[in-house]
Amino acid sequence: MAMYTLAVCAEMVFLDLPVDERARRIHDAGFQVEIWDWTRHDLDALARTPAEFSSMTGYIRGSLTDEEGAAELLRTAEESLRAAEQLGCPRLNLHGTGLDDKGLPVAPVTGAATGEMWIAARRTLTRLAELGESAGVTFTLENLNTAVDHPGVPFATAADTLALVQAVDRSGLRMNLDLYHAQIGEGNLIELVRKAHVLGLIGEIQVADVPGRCEPGTGEINYPAIARTLKELGYEGTVAMEAWASGGSELALERFRSAFTL
Repeated sequence: MAMYTLAVCAEMVFLDLPVDERARRIHDAGFQVEIWDWTRHDLDALARTPAEFSSMTGYIRGSLTDEEGAAELLRTAEESLRAAEQLGCPRLNLHGTGLDDKGLPVAPVTGAATGEMWIAARRTLTRLAELGESAGVTFTLENLNTAVDHPGVPFATAADTLALVQAVDRSGLRMNLDLYHAQIGEGNLIELVRKAHVLGLIGEIQVADVPGRCEPGTGEINYPAIARTLKELGYEGTVAMEAWASGGSELALERFRSAFTL
């Protein structure tokens, strides 16, 4: 049997139900639960569910590269740490810049990130890692794609995200390796998984299929092959489905489970 844990993002399935009921349904199906912006939810209601929460958004506002944005990111990350404590959530997720309610960057970047931006991002992420280590929580930096979903986000590629996490080199910061985004942006997913795992820098893996961002088995990615690779590598972390249900949510969960059951 594979040793990794499966989780499902409650923001993308059972959309006709309140989020706390979605968490119950996901838990009852045998998965851990992920949420996005915790400020939009009733944390007390979520805490009353039997769900085990695996990840949530780790900031409310801010960015990695400018002084004012970094200060706001760090301040709201401290708020997120308190929310994570309430839900017993071990990971808090980050992006290269803040995202609006449509998932688009608040402050998109024109052109490649400059050397000064890289240095500032490393400095900000180091401070976040220190916060995480003090609280016993891991911040994860997620790769995104700029071609379809997140135009203008800096440090979006898996290669850039991995490089930043490696440069910080702190236990409080790891990579959220999103294979949906990586397939659109870079491809070569199995070698990407191998490299990140060998470096010991994976905090979590997220999955959805391409095109469409629906559950595994609906597109071009060979997720059973990725599951076999994870088993061969001895990956013991979390694999989370961050995907829309192409039909019924129950079917989407079962397709996800099937793709990663060896």
